[in-house]
Amino acid sequence: MNNSLLCNTTFQIGLLPPMYGIEMCVALVGNIFALWLLVTKERQNWHTGVVFSCNLAICDILYVLTLPLLIIYYANEKQWSFGDAACKIERFLFSCNLYGSIFFIMCISVNRYLAIVFPFFTRSYVRPKHAKIASVLTWSIVIIASSPVLKFAGTEVKQTYTLCVSSHDETLRKPHFKYTLFLMVVGCMIPLLVTFASYLGVIWTVLKNENITALEKRKVALMVALVCILYATSFVPYHVLQTYHVFLKSIKMMKCDVYNSYQVSKGLATLNMCLHPLLYMAVFDSIRTACCGKSSDD
Repeated sequence: MNNSLLCNTTFQIGLLPPMYGIEMCVALVGNIFALWLLVTKERQNWHTGVVFSCNLAICDILYVLTLPLLIIYYANEKQWSFGDAACKIERFLFSCNLYGSIFFIMCISVNRYLAIVFPFFTRSYVRPKHAKIASVLTWSIVIIASSPVLKFAGTEVKQTYTLCVSSHDETLRKPHFKYTLFLMVVGCMIPLLVTFASYLGVIWTVLKNENITALEKRKVALMVALVCILYATSFVPYHVLQTYHVFLKSIKMMKCDVYNSYQVSKGLATLNMCLHPLLYMAVFDSIRTACCGKSSDD
């Protein structure tokens, strides 16, 4: 029997609909506002960081439009009424958003590393077209890595409930665990190492170089702090709990505390879309000026 029917889901039904509702409103407004600034304010300064930020905003908006389905699902006491195809698409877009976020944040971090540690090389050889090529490759990797979700996810009928689950076929439980483990390593841990290695290089250069402006230092501090928050609250807890939960399912065990924690981590994983507009403030000037006013260093 499905974990969600054996475990007390009252807190999910009470917590997740308002959580997803708030995240949907904040993420939609924040990312549309960022895209509007890109189109109207940054068109004369379309540098590599802006290209990656634009892709990240589009990634968020594509997924946030599916959140009403989840809000209705949990508000309706976990009764999925949109069909099997919609369930698969929602899970697929969630995966694309999650790994698109992680990989584009990695791209932004590496781009910032090159700009600060190798400024002359970056000015001479790194162009927006390179960021566009990297963005196409990133989208390709994310879509390919997320495509197995379309096979594993689907609706599952239990008693009088129709659930939307990440693995609806019991014969695929062990392959699903291997796939989940792959996503944790390739989709989370490797980008984490690359991202934080980039920031270590950036921090070391900022501390050594007295010519770097106070504004640039604040931008670096904002990026590092925000990415640390994203990994600590959204990315790492979700992957650890998901992998453990799927492992327990593969060996036909159930722990309600793990299942319930995993459900909460899915809501926290979606929180990353709300924090991305803060990341854009460290990448392009127009959103920082619009939100915080013009800095004396500008």
